Amino acid sequence: MNYADSTRQPPKTLTEAEQRAFLRACGEHKDGFRDHVLFSFALGTALREHELAALNVGDVYERSERRVRLRVQLRVYKGQRDGALDPRQEATLPAALRYKLEKFMHWKVSVGEAIDFDSPLFVSRGTGQRIACRTIRYACARWQKLARLDRRFTFHHLRHTALTNLYRATRDIRLVQRVARHAKLETTTIYASPSDEDVARAVHSLPC
Repeated sequence: MNYADSTRQPPKTLTEAEQRAFLRACGEHKDGFRDHVLFSFALGTALREHELAALNVGDVYERSERRVRLRVQLRVYKGQRDGALDPRQEATLPAALRYKLEKFMHWKVSVGEAIDFDSPLFVSRGTGQRIACRTIRYACARWQKLARLDRRFTFHHLRHTALTNLYRATRDIRLVQRVARHAKLETTTIYASPSDEDVARAVHSLPC
């Protein structure tokens, strides 16, 4: 095995321009607010699609205090065994995301969606039931097409982007490990690799 075969490739990520275009495409569309909040949730917390789909209103919103929680305890997560809860499986919400979720709760009421404790946070439009992972993947493909991005990505690339963004902002791999909820630091080190944004910036002014 040669060196190239034994070296992990850096994850595919969205550049800052791609992130803005993607969020703007759904954020400015009358039918895109749910998806805008969902994608913002992924970019702000690095949660996986099935973890987001499983969220209930009560997981993120404290009705008695009428506020969005700072931390969300996950009830469904990768590697879960027998439905057991792990206090380490939580997400801390950025301020911008909490603001969007406040608006989202008002929006849910305005369109007739339930906001009871056990009601799903993200609902499929056609069925009124909890959003399915395939619906999330379809929405991701739809909005990036409408955003006219030059390349395609999967929903999981939003997780890669979130963790890479965090490392670029902090240069703290242990912090990224905690947000990623990785058991081993070796799994997290991939986010210390040069990102697609780093490459774009590096070659921007090359003479040619």
